[in-house]
Amino acid sequence: MTTPNHYENFPVGSIILPRRLRRPIHAVYAFARTADDIADEGNVTTAERQAELQKLIAELDKIAAHTQPETELMRQLNERAIQPFRLPLQPFYDLLSAFSQDTEKTRYQNFGELIDYARRSANPVGRIMLHLYGETSAQSIAQSDGICTALQLINFWQDVGIDWQKNRVYLPQDDLAKFGVTESDIAANKMTPNLRKLLAYECDKAHKMLRAGSPLGKTLRGRLGFELRMIILGGDCILQKLAAAQYDVFSQRPVLEKRDWLRIIWRAIIKK
Repeated sequence: MTTPNHYENFPVGSIILPRRLRRPIHAVYAFARTADDIADEGNVTTAERQAELQKLIAELDKIAAHTQPETELMRQLNERAIQPFRLPLQPFYDLLSAFSQDTEKTRYQNFGELIDYARRSANPVGRIMLHLYGETSAQSIAQSDGICTALQLINFWQDVGIDWQKNRVYLPQDDLAKFGVTESDIAANKMTPNLRKLLAYECDKAHKMLRAGSPLGKTLRGRLGFELRMIILGGDCILQKLAAAQYDVFSQRPVLEKRDWLRIIWRAIIKK
């Protein structure tokens, strides 16, 4: 359902994608993966990363002005996805804004800052997918935003230790103080009672967002609805695994196993 190690939660590898959408989705994924790699990979300076991302913004500006982009990456994005499906450009600008933020921001003061980041880093993926399928009602977009934000948060909470190694802490600083958790606890891979309570608190908020958006998986028809139900069930399964492990994110990162996927597929088929 997803392609790991790069831009997560993007169903580029799904075998259930309609054939007519494979080329546009691959073009969109290539754009997102390239921008993500610019922000995160290699040993270059922050200024160099931002300069490369600015080039992609300039290419989007060309598309917005109805002129030919210079790079093959952006020409394919325009010709295979944006033009034929009349995709709005704002989600692409939002993604680049989030990737640019990744190059310099490593801490989030409060939950609102984190949600604003997810609005630009995760929600655009859902919006692009909905537009590709022709599902653009306000309710569908709002529910999709809730699902995508929840998935982004779930990814953060299962990767607390991994993100620390990258000098990133997504747990809001206000919440760390509220629960009496320090960054030293995270650095020591120390599962303290307070950190356990904090992660339970954050996971509960993510679960509520996921549940609020989940009706979209049942109202959307066909392959998109089936794909979305699997994504929602997968996120919910990770939350259940976190709870079962008492939120000990340091001992073992929760992953979906074969038996989990079998259950997810079955439940997605019966719409449960």
